[in-house]
Amino acid sequence: MTDFLKEYEQQFQELGLQLRQNGYVIADQLLPSNLLAGLYSELREKHQSRALRSAKIGRQKDTVQREDIRGDQIQWIEDTGAVQSEWLAWASALQLFLNRQLYLGLYSFESHFAHYAPGAAYQRHLDAFQGEANRVLSLVLYLNEEWHEDYGGELWLYPSVLEGTDIVDTASTEPLVRISPQYGRVVLFMSEEFPHEVRPATQDRFSLAGWFRLNNSAANRIDA
Repeated sequence: MTDFLKEYEQQFQELGLQLRQNGYVIADQLLPSNLLAGLYSELREKHQSRALRSAKIGRQKDTVQREDIRGDQIQWIEDTGAVQSEWLAWASALQLFLNRQLYLGLYSFESHFAHYAPGAAYQRHLDAFQGEANRVLSLVLYLNEEWHEDYGGELWLYPSVLEGTDIVDTASTEPLVRISPQYGRVVLFMSEEFPHEVRPATQDRFSLAGWFRLNNSAANRIDA
């Protein structure tokens, strides 16, 4: 298996510097081309075979399906097959490096494939409750070949807020940055700090979403 930590040390260092400075980073063509191609093929195969399922909102048992809020279809990555294993190895190398450089205390990583049909979106939300959640760093990888700007489907990041809610009002602020879902583009941002939304697109939109987490295990309670 590729030693990603050694091979990508310079790129990871640049990511860490930008995260420290801005709280988010946008990097193009960061992953090896063969891994990108494998993830691209696997996601489209899952889409064509209808293996993806409508995502829900909420936490633990209090989850509901609300396509007016969140319209994507997903499948969690569980280290099945060579492509998924390689992806998780790359994420593990990034996790280790960021822990060394930024002392983030990242303990584990979870991710899923995602597909947004034309017109589907995800309203503005936070990936983690302020001061409560164990999701520390969010990651998005885009897998859309030949994506044109006028297709839409941007990720909008908003300035940091101090609100302990998932869905927050979008009317009062403008996006800090608008990110087009170009093939191979990786976005990292601090999960508690940046409300964000996925804008509707005119085309099918494919991506991977992931989160680096803390270890919240305590006493006899194991972190899920």
